[in-house]
Amino acid sequence: MFIRYGYRIEFDVFQPMTILTAMDLVAERRTDVIDEDWRMDGSGVSFQVFNDAFGNTRRRIEAEPGIVSLESVGTIYDTGYTDPWAPAARQVPAGELPTEVLPFLLGSRYCETDLLGNEAWRLFGQIEGGWARVQAVCDFVHSHLTFGYGYARTTRTAAEAYQERVGVCRDFTHLAVALCRALNIPARYCNGYLGDIGVPFNPSPMDFNAWFEAYIGDQWYLFDARHNTPRIGRITVARGRDAADIPMLHSFGPHNLSRFEVITEEVADPALRIAAE
Repeated sequence: MFIRYGYRIEFDVFQPMTILTAMDLVAERRTDVIDEDWRMDGSGVSFQVFNDAFGNTRRRIEAEPGIVSLESVGTIYDTGYTDPWAPAARQVPAGELPTEVLPFLLGSRYCETDLLGNEAWRLFGQIEGGWARVQAVCDFVHSHLTFGYGYARTTRTAAEAYQERVGVCRDFTHLAVALCRALNIPARYCNGYLGDIGVPFNPSPMDFNAWFEAYIGDQWYLFDARHNTPRIGRITVARGRDAADIPMLHSFGPHNLSRFEVITEEVADPALRIAAE
């Protein structure tokens, strides 16, 4: 199958300002891209591309006062399979974990493993380590929190979400990540495109979502505590310790966001479309 994805963002810049974006696809999905067009408009705008400490592709934009527009539209090939399912994957003892995985056992800005450690072991300590334990965490978070866009708050941490029992997809993800790390399971925060493909129509779609990956069975596996069901057409954009590492936009100055649109939808084979034209 083929998926059309992209965004259009506009904001008013009030003074010379640096902007960092994290909206390019992860490296392993670049080979699936059929076409992509990235555009930037505005007065005195320049940019450079770099990789951050987690291997994500980032853009550093230098903008002058005025309206800045960022737009990206692309088509990507996808297998059409749902998220992988590997119930036999076992938890890897800390002493056998690769060194590069160890940072994802530690607490971070939004994932307070120290505050949630006792609860994590009380709730899930009796469950066999590995896939079953991570899935139990997802089941718990999915039922413990009530989802609603009106509950969004950029400062809410995992421990606060646990207490308040409300949130959006990033809160579901932060809580699941923190609980997994407290159980000595490496977990990393992910965001990306997830359209309503293969699921009932949603009148209020949100095509940019957060989920997480847990390191079990000697590899990273994807989990989604918010939806808690395998989905089709997920496109990862960035990975980090939590949302603080990979905000879509990070600006160093005052501005007003005037437009933010995201698309993710299944389309016909580009080769067939071109032939028809």
